[in-house]
Amino acid sequence: MVAADPLSTTFAALADPTRRDILRSLSSGERTVTELAEPFDMTMPAITKHLKVLERAGLVERGRRAQWRPCRLRAEPLEKARDWIDQYREFWEERLDRLENYLREIQTKEDDDERAE
Repeated sequence: MVAADPLSTTFAALADPTRRDILRSLSSGERTVTELAEPFDMTMPAITKHLKVLERAGLVERGRRAQWRPCRLRAEPLEKARDWIDQYREFWEERLDRLENYLREIQTKEDDDERAE
């Protein structure tokens, strides 16, 4: 089995709404697995599986403080995903700017034609 590149692993982890909700919860600070599981109607093993996917993607890390095992968000993979997406945002902004210019040209031509009549 070929290992996926880090960006693909990040997007695969983000593909699930439960995992995105877990990341949203962690964005405001550390949480225990129990705290992360509270809003979901699923078993603790199911939550743990989601956390393992997030850990493999480097989006979450788990610590250990006595009996408390806090989970925390790691933003670096999200930054790399954002950078990749930004390339396409720039592409679409350029296309939309060209479309806007084209529509202005058409409108100007129509206005000129109406004045000529």
